[in-house]
Amino acid sequence: MSSHADDGDAMQKLDEIDRRILALLQDNDRLPLARLSEQTGVPASTLNDRIRRLVANAIITGFHARVDPEAVGLDLLAFVFVGWTNTAVDRPFRETMAEAPEVLECHHVTGAWNYLIKVRVRNTGALERFLAETVKQVAGVERTETVIALSTSKETAALPPG
Repeated sequence: MSSHADDGDAMQKLDEIDRRILALLQDNDRLPLARLSEQTGVPASTLNDRIRRLVANAIITGFHARVDPEAVGLDLLAFVFVGWTNTAVDRPFRETMAEAPEVLECHHVTGAWNYLIKVRVRNTGALERFLAETVKQVAGVERTETVIALSTSKETAALPPG
């Protein structure tokens, strides 16, 4: 996710057709241009140009396959709060989390914790190893609190309409 100061300006430049294109592509990024054209009322050649512009302006940041985590043996979803008092820990922690394949998301948060990370692993043993060998190996990490999801009723990367 971008943190450019002019991100709000980019969103203001989107018209209703751009917003409809984004909604449709978030639902199915493999939607053929002909079908996208039918659903937006815009010719395919114009749609192609609009999609290229959305990519060039970093509004669309990529196209990805969604993989069922359980189908590939990643049955455990956990959220880990991580905290410390020394601000020097921030950079090495972010760098370590960026390199850790188990980490799906890493958020700097308010409140009693510094970060909240979303983690997918095979089982509790793998989670224990990840915490001990990755998170707690970052010098200065003082405390963690882990919440394991028992089930998930909604999980999406799709953004709501702007």
